[in-house]
Amino acid sequence: MTSIPDGFGRVESKIDGITVYAPIARADQIASPQNFKCPNCGATTAFDPRAASVTCANCGSVYALHAQRVGREAAEFEFTVDTLNSALRGWGVTRRDLNCENCGATTSVGPTELSTTCPFCGSNRVAARAAVPDAFRPRFLIPFQIERAQCQTLARAWLQRGWLYPRDLMNMARSAEFTGIYLSFWTFGARVRAAWRAQVGYERQENYFDVNKAKFKTRTVIDWRWENGNITVPFDNQLATATSHIPARLLERLKPYNLDALVTYEPGYLAGWRAQSYEIALNDAWDRARAEMREQTRQAAYAEIDSPHVRDFSMNASFDDEVWRLILLPVYLTTYRFQNKTYQLVINGQTGKVAGDKPVAWTKVWLIVAALLLPGFVLAGLGLVLAVVGGAPLFLIGGLIFVGGAIIAVYLLQKAMQAGEA
Repeated sequence: MTSIPDGFGRVESKIDGITVYAPIARADQIASPQNFKCPNCGATTAFDPRAASVTCANCGSVYALHAQRVGREAAEFEFTVDTLNSALRGWGVTRRDLNCENCGATTSVGPTELSTTCPFCGSNRVAARAAVPDAFRPRFLIPFQIERAQCQTLARAWLQRGWLYPRDLMNMARSAEFTGIYLSFWTFGARVRAAWRAQVGYERQENYFDVNKAKFKTRTVIDWRWENGNITVPFDNQLATATSHIPARLLERLKPYNLDALVTYEPGYLAGWRAQSYEIALNDAWDRARAEMREQTRQAAYAEIDSPHVRDFSMNASFDDEVWRLILLPVYLTTYRFQNKTYQLVINGQTGKVAGDKPVAWTKVWLIVAALLLPGFVLAGLGLVLAVVGGAPLFLIGGLIFVGGAIIAVYLLQKAMQAGEA
């Protein structure tokens, strides 16, 4: 009879004749949640970025959090069954989940919060339910350092930056309601060892005789030869988003976070703030991170080749010392509507850096494009009409002005298309 490993139990198998065992969730993984009520007056408390403590708005009492600052040396975990099986679950504090029926996002809120607006899309179609208790608990976080009151000033300065946008866009910041939310991120580390092989070309000059011109000339030729090498690239604190409801390009623009400010997770940091558990599972996030590490290793291998001419490049990579963490990072999030379209705006809750989408004032852009092209077009047309009486020089001048204006106009249109992702 086959013995069952410790910590495993039999689960349902979808294949007849095959017995499947899986880790059994330990009872102490889902700890009894805490309620953050003020011991002095019983009111609801909240974490205050100014005091870096939990405070009571009713009586002013301040309660220190006993988290330890660990920074980049925060513990990392191996990809083992024991590690995954022993990981703590849930938030460690009583919370509710708000599920948006419009975009599908799930947000964790305090048990007394009455707000029913989705911070990701602005919809009011949300349904409350008990928080799912079996998701991995984050082990570390960076507390909010930017106060909510600063968000409108930061957003207004960002919205008025640039001239490709509508003039009244900055007014959107006055009515914007910012939601402070802790977003889940994975961090990964690994040591990548790679062996590469490629044909590398080296330039040399050679003389040859040009029969048509009956003289010797010099030309560049490339000599190809096979080369190979080995490279080791260490990766540490590779940050990977765990949410699918904010575009990765926006979260990328919020970087860098100062991971030296990481502290051990305490449920008190969530008091009065929203949070979102990971939507991208550990294995999926690790697959993406591995692909990024592999690409960066390939670029590092290319950098070791002493020639710009490379072809038939191949590389075998192996990953060692693979580790991961689940952390929370502070973000302020709002949505605003402009001309019946919804835009997202996010602020780094540690540094105040702003990123988001902005509408482009296309009427203004097309008027500028027309102003760039019209003078050359008019001059060239006039020169063509007057060609019979010596207007050719005017036609050439107009053509050159038109081409120059067209080049600038194409550049402007490219900038305008990118401007909505500022």
